[in-house]
Amino acid sequence: MNCAEDYFKFLCKWVLENCSTDMKFVSRHIDKTNLLEAMISSSYERITYMEAVNVLKKVADRKFETEPEWGTELTSQHLSYLVDEIYKKPVIVYNFPKEFKPFYVRLNDDGKTVAAFDMVAPTVGKFITGSQKEERFDLLNERINELGLPKEQYEWYLDLRRYGTVKHSGFTLGFDLMVLFATGLPDVRDVIPFPRSSGKVDN
Repeated sequence: MNCAEDYFKFLCKWVLENCSTDMKFVSRHIDKTNLLEAMISSSYERITYMEAVNVLKKVADRKFETEPEWGTELTSQHLSYLVDEIYKKPVIVYNFPKEFKPFYVRLNDDGKTVAAFDMVAPTVGKFITGSQKEERFDLLNERINELGLPKEQYEWYLDLRRYGTVKHSGFTLGFDLMVLFATGLPDVRDVIPFPRSSGKVDN
């Protein structure tokens, strides 16, 4: 989570320092409310999934399409409300129910949640997702059995743990969402760097 936050701040700083002409154009023609500077100086809120659910359940002046409860996915509506209305800054939600994440995400000591997080930013919503991978062979094996996955298809993955490994984590950032955030464009389709059309993969 520290690395993801630092990385996002680095990207915002890099854009401001290296794309100043582009950013002037953006603020003149697209979006005058440039959020990059605020992201660099902000301290990000960190809350568990359970804390997020409890905070949202207390909201009286807003009706959500999906009521927040333990075991329900946090929708873009929930996440936007957390960032824009409650905390008014980026939010990192972590320790999700194990049912939400793949079998290889590390199980926490409570046996119900896993070591995973989503970073949510104003205007774009969730755009960094990360997790710690399960390094304990027995627990990984249990999760595969628990989910009823075909064991023979995952033997290669189990071999990565069978003879020992190190604790490791990672995260992904949506490049198109970063461009969307930096430019303030209204739709992610406007920032995809190549056109997408059905049946034209070979062009």
